[in-house]
Amino acid sequence: MICTDQIGNTVQINKESKHLRIVSLVPSQTELLYYLGANVVGQTIFCVHPENVFKEAVKIGGTKRLNIDKILSLKPDLIIGNKEENERSQIEELSKHFPTWVSDIFTLEDALDMIGSLGLITGNDRESNILKNNILLGFNKLNSSNIKTRYAAYVIWKDPIMIAGRNTFINDLMTRCGLTNVCKDDSSRYPEISLAKLQEHAPEYLLLSTEPFPFKEEHVNFFQENLPDTKVVLVDGEYFSWYGNRLLGFPEYVQKELPELLRS
Repeated sequence: MICTDQIGNTVQINKESKHLRIVSLVPSQTELLYYLGANVVGQTIFCVHPENVFKEAVKIGGTKRLNIDKILSLKPDLIIGNKEENERSQIEELSKHFPTWVSDIFTLEDALDMIGSLGLITGNDRESNILKNNILLGFNKLNSSNIKTRYAAYVIWKDPIMIAGRNTFINDLMTRCGLTNVCKDDSSRYPEISLAKLQEHAPEYLLLSTEPFPFKEEHVNFFQENLPDTKVVLVDGEYFSWYGNRLLGFPEYVQKELPELLRS
């Protein structure tokens, strides 16, 4: 099979789809590959889902610090990575040895395209098409009829404070909840911001993500004290930033756990 990945590279895969030995370098795509029924022979230490296979799975380092020698020893037929989550130099090194397919996700549409591509590549296109349709059905149920603007900031790190910029997948999901990102910095996907600047923005909502920084209730209290007119909410980072089959649960998660975020 010859295909093109999401950064425009031509990838030639020299083995039948159903028998591919795959090393996955990104948690959300690892979970997706298992969901589709693909054969994952290596994954990162952060690929914690599905939980029932994580303990026994072969680990190949972190997303930014891959164990190249370990990956070479596995002799995979295909490597699946991501432009943002993996280091370019390591992806380029791996691509010298194995077919390497790289995703680049900014929007829900990008995620659906990735899901379809991985379904086709692994010979599980029927499963991926059903998944894509079900994800779209769920998102279509989110109420998007009211044009009221609600300004929000999505915080991913504590010290320094870092927020999701507009050129991110997180921003796309925020928009689908009826939220407008207060971040106007287009030069960085995850810019640093001071507490004073955050107070100046005066967002109606401040979303504290459970990953990559593990925000907890104590942090909610800290930000609430410093932004008394802002509704500070702890949100599940996996739902807002994982772009595989976890998207199936995003609409229900928001409707049940964060109904105040939706347009009404």
